[in-house]
Amino acid sequence: MTTARVLFVCLGNICRSPTAEGVLRHLAAAEAPDLVLEIDSAGTSSYHIGEPPDPRSIAAAAARGIDLSGLRARQITAADLTRFDYVLAMDEANLAGVRALRPCAATTRVQLFLDFFPAGGEREVPDPYERDGSAFEHVLDLCEGAARGLLEQLRGG
Repeated sequence: MTTARVLFVCLGNICRSPTAEGVLRHLAAAEAPDLVLEIDSAGTSSYHIGEPPDPRSIAAAAARGIDLSGLRARQITAADLTRFDYVLAMDEANLAGVRALRPCAATTRVQLFLDFFPAGGEREVPDPYERDGSAFEHVLDLCEGAARGLLEQLRGG
């Protein structure tokens, strides 16, 4: 069985990308247990290396049965762009940051995460950090839609 390796990327790796990581793990276990996935997340910045996700991200995810508490922030490296099959950015700025690191020979798919959720009507997962709790719920909604689209593609659908 082939393993698909997926890396989610946002700025600090404390809100959006760990949420996407947790959502994909949760949905894959429940809806696609036949898939073998390696899932991780990282940030383009070094602001929060070693820190857990934002408490608001942890609480919003926990309310949906998703545990983010064990995750720790890290910064993306050029090696990630040869190790992972998919590197999925939360917004255009982080997509540009990822592409700037990409080795010439890398065959990794680098794209926006919401490309897998066109019905959601948004291209970017908005950063909830400076906003209220509803912004974290919105991030979860977008991540769930995109994760289901990604799982469908990984299953050959």
